[in-house]
Amino acid sequence: MNFKSKSKSIWLLCFLFCLQITFSQDRNLADSLKIIYDAGKIEGLDKLELLRNLSFNSANDAEESLKYAKELIELSIKSENFLYLYRGYSLSGQVYQRAGNLTKALEFYIKASETATKIEDKSFEGGAYLTIADVYSKIGNATNAESYYSKSIDLLRKSNDSLTLASALLNAGDEAFKNEQFDKALDYFEESGFLFKQVNYPIGTAYNLGNVGMVYAEQGKDALAEQHINEAMMLLEELEDYYPITIYLTFMSDIYLRRNEFPIALNYAQRSLDLATQYGLREQISDANLTLSQLYETAGNQEASFKHYKDHIAFRDSIINIENVQQIADLRTDFEVSQKQIEVDLLEQKRKNQRIVTLSISIVLFFIAILAILWYRRYLFIRKTKQIIEEERDRSDRLLLNILPEETATELKLNGKVKAKKYDSVTVLFSDFKGFTSYSENLSPEELVKTVDFYFSKFDAIIESFGLEKIKTIGDAYMCAGGLHGNEEDHANKMVLAASEILSFVAKTKENDFENKLTFDIRIGINTGPVVAGVVGSKKFAYDIWGDTVNVASRMESMSQPGKINISESTYDLIKNKWTCEYRGEIEAKNRGQLKMYFLN
Repeated sequence: MNFKSKSKSIWLLCFLFCLQITFSQDRNLADSLKIIYDAGKIEGLDKLELLRNLSFNSANDAEESLKYAKELIELSIKSENFLYLYRGYSLSGQVYQRAGNLTKALEFYIKASETATKIEDKSFEGGAYLTIADVYSKIGNATNAESYYSKSIDLLRKSNDSLTLASALLNAGDEAFKNEQFDKALDYFEESGFLFKQVNYPIGTAYNLGNVGMVYAEQGKDALAEQHINEAMMLLEELEDYYPITIYLTFMSDIYLRRNEFPIALNYAQRSLDLATQYGLREQISDANLTLSQLYETAGNQEASFKHYKDHIAFRDSIINIENVQQIADLRTDFEVSQKQIEVDLLEQKRKNQRIVTLSISIVLFFIAILAILWYRRYLFIRKTKQIIEEERDRSDRLLLNILPEETATELKLNGKVKAKKYDSVTVLFSDFKGFTSYSENLSPEELVKTVDFYFSKFDAIIESFGLEKIKTIGDAYMCAGGLHGNEEDHANKMVLAASEILSFVAKTKENDFENKLTFDIRIGINTGPVVAGVVGSKKFAYDIWGDTVNVASRMESMSQPGKINISESTYDLIKNKWTCEYRGEIEAKNRGQLKMYFLN
């Protein structure tokens, strides 16, 4: 694991810390305030303050929080109260940022900064610039981020708000660290650390020490890095803030790995996993397993490396696909039970046969005719038993093939495990129904399952007809791939053909079943590239594929439009001689930057 990947995680902590600096959310308080709001007896400034508190303390419910912020903005404009107008815009920006909609967040933060210029307090304008800088930093626009951090710091130096100034310096330092401007980062951290101590804000001091330690680690100054990170972790333990500790522990692991002190490096990584497990930090449990996997791989211990990598994948999948994993587990259990029952039946029959043979020998001279009949019956019984065994074996095989591809299922039966396999070129498809969530809320469980089965059964038939592989479903999302298990030839074109049939089927269903309200639109995204395929788990197992190709395919789907098939540049290069496509240009995709995309005509 490299330092840059960890730097991003620590920046996120710094950003959340900045957002939470003034006050904390309280759901119980929001419920109490809502009673006052519903009474409708508050007017003027009191109502503006009430709406501000309701929006903030309802932040876990984005829709509700935005509703109160919108009303706060409208009343503030009407009463020309710029202070509360600024707060309304800022609260809206925070809600959108937590939801991952950075474009809308930036829009409201800019409105907040424009409003702040009308308030005679530089701290508001400086704070607004700080939120804008944090958004630009998150989307990777270093130039704009540095510019707004500089504006924020200049304004906050002219105010009496030392805490917000310290936060701006901390985040500006982290931006410099991300851009490998280490001396500049240390200058920022030195000043922010002084201010945090001056205002007696221990958690700010802890984050500041940790960031300084990360800079020293990147510079190879291991002793200083270890000293600062240890001080940060001691403070955070006192404050019971364990999430950053798990990240700092992995930095300590890197420091000792660089010294070739593998046991100590391993100990720090293991402590990170133990701490994340103890406090239920789900994402860090997965990340810590990945760190341990990489450490063991460096040490040449492939077995331990694979174990931790498998735990990393299994835990990640358990978060996003629990229901699907449970269904697979049930099928696996059925398979094992059927195999066990066959063994029991055979053992019982063997005992019966032994009793029959013993009795037959003792009376063979007197009951030859009876013995002949018994042997004949035995022959019929054995033939029936073999038939039962074959039927049970076929049933078990069918159950296994419902879970895994044929090649993978065969390998699992022969070896008891499946080796991961890399494919250089695989085409991956994601689809998703527009409006399915709101539609499903009005259905009974039986109706919901019937609706999903209606569509996905047809999708399965289409995919199978083109020799493609269904991977999994998550809610109303459907994922499949081409180019696996001997189906490598022309997989991109086959996937496009299948996608076109799926699109046509959904459109026809919408026309023919209008009265039944099966009026969905579907988005489809396709990408081609290398993947790794394998089976995760020993009992509750699942067949899946991983790699950047899968992530980009998911982005193609989310950036598509209803009734459209959105393909990546790599897929377009493979099918452009057979299909007409509409170039969409380079479009910003979440966590991927600018990607070239095409609509299939």
